[in-house]
Amino acid sequence: MTRRYPIGAELAAQGVHFRVWAPAAEQLALAIEGEREITLEPEAGGYFSGLVAGLGAAARYRFRLDGSRDLHADPMSRFQPDGPFGPSQVIDPNDSAWTDAGWQGIPAPAKQVLYELHVGTFTRAGTYSAAAQHLPFLADLGVTTIELMPINDYAGRRGWGYDGVNLFAPSRNYGTPAELRAFIDRAHALGVAVILDVVYNHFGPAGNSYFVYAPQFRAKSGANDWGDALDYAHPGVREHFTTNAAYWIDEFHFDGLRIDATQTIHDDSEPHIIAEVVRKARAAAGTRTIFVVGENEPQDTAVITRDGLDALWNDDFHHSARVALTGATDGYFHDYRGTPQELVSAIKHGFLYQGQLYGWQRNTRGTPTRGLARSSFIHFLANHDQVANAGFGERLSRIADPAKLRALTAVLLLSPEIPMLFQGQETGARAPWRFFADHDPELNKLVREGRAAFLGQFARLATSESRAALPDPTAKATFEACILDERERSFDNPWVKLHRDLLQLRRTMPPDDIDGAVLGPETFCLRWPGHLLLVNLGRTFRDNILPEPLLAPPLGTGWRAIWSSEHPDYGGHGTPEPFTTARLAIPAHAAVLCAPDPAANLRQDPAPPSGEKHPVEP
Repeated sequence: MTRRYPIGAELAAQGVHFRVWAPAAEQLALAIEGEREITLEPEAGGYFSGLVAGLGAAARYRFRLDGSRDLHADPMSRFQPDGPFGPSQVIDPNDSAWTDAGWQGIPAPAKQVLYELHVGTFTRAGTYSAAAQHLPFLADLGVTTIELMPINDYAGRRGWGYDGVNLFAPSRNYGTPAELRAFIDRAHALGVAVILDVVYNHFGPAGNSYFVYAPQFRAKSGANDWGDALDYAHPGVREHFTTNAAYWIDEFHFDGLRIDATQTIHDDSEPHIIAEVVRKARAAAGTRTIFVVGENEPQDTAVITRDGLDALWNDDFHHSARVALTGATDGYFHDYRGTPQELVSAIKHGFLYQGQLYGWQRNTRGTPTRGLARSSFIHFLANHDQVANAGFGERLSRIADPAKLRALTAVLLLSPEIPMLFQGQETGARAPWRFFADHDPELNKLVREGRAAFLGQFARLATSESRAALPDPTAKATFEACILDERERSFDNPWVKLHRDLLQLRRTMPPDDIDGAVLGPETFCLRWPGHLLLVNLGRTFRDNILPEPLLAPPLGTGWRAIWSSEHPDYGGHGTPEPFTTARLAIPAHAAVLCAPDPAANLRQDPAPPSGEKHPVEP
């Protein structure tokens, strides 16, 4: 029969057809809940298959290997209504009335504004349906693409999603597959794309049956930072992950993927498994244009140039900006000073470390970025890792100077790299963001110990008093504290006004034509052909000696301030015109955007007496 995918349970005219890759088994039985067991027919290569007549959508089932007492979920289960330890459910992928036939995906990545969203904490209800009610707010704000944190099912009632064990099953904690489809359809109706964070570097520690079906999944190299490393050399393993990528794009109309921790996806094959995942995802999109972004801690641009990703997260920009905002340089912030030079260089060149010595790792770090567009980099002031890694999960809106944060928000949202907001950032959310998980008592103990050990790299968090005060990642209260207050999503909120105004301005800026220069120890400028952004992260800046060509306005004009982070609407105190015939002045902790204006031309005609006739004060 003709199948949509090489594995999984698929509806057919006569019933449901099952096909499973289980090379560890000599016999595989299909156990239909409340009915009977059927022995599937073996195929070459470790596959088993069979058609069950009369069976339909909503049927629940599991598999029994070689007569074992244990039953296991389908490795390609489309839904686990009772979680990883329960039965799988047959799903009709055509159960939704899509209205996005004219949707073309993401044709212009450089124009995107990303928003990282965790379904379980975005609303009090924590569901796809509840999140869909707030999509108009995000669209009005100026968000163009939502990046959903992993939704594959995992053990427990709460988690970040990076410990998935049912990679094809949208988590029952957030709703049904049909409700996920409705969320994406609603986003598309509002002009908002949705991409999905996928984890292809390990499986979660609880509820994982993959190694039971196929030990070939487990790499001989042992474990990585999160679990057993995976072996992509076997065709069956490769098939699983490439099918998964295509599945999300095809059946749910996702507009792309964010591939987690690509540095731990080791593969000596040709093509690399990441390249094959990207190719399969793009093929599944048909005429739609999708966007594939990756995380890569070593900052290896080969995942763009070799494997075909569109962009990478730029931790260097984040680390420098966070140091500028907080002053803290312990842990992996060791090699950053938060200086104007770092921020300007990140905007001009992407990664700051492109092969230089990186003291924290006692090694070189990074690869060259020459030839890559600025839209190859995702910049951010916060993401799920970086907020939680502060230990107590405080957001920058709680620990940074508000004026400085407004200024660097302008740098983030006006710069040509693709900006990403982390949920709640746009409202100045008061809720913390912490690591949380839900397992059995033994595994919970290991989670607590592992989290404390990881945070021990930060000297402040390694002290006995800090360790004692760290929130318990397995406590329900830790999770509940992270739920956002939906009432903060108001356009009367000064933080919301700030982000909305900046994103409106962003749409008027050239996407890639930018330069920048350092003006002082805490002051710098960014220059477009028709705009100048002055940024001062220190005390009030005043200078009348300005030998920086980027400060020169277009011929016959002067600079007029058109926007300032110190506007009272945002909680600021106002901004005088920065340029006069006497000096350039920038308020403390501020960003000021200027545009050329002939009426602001400082050129005097006739010219006043020059210095040789009337000496200028030294």
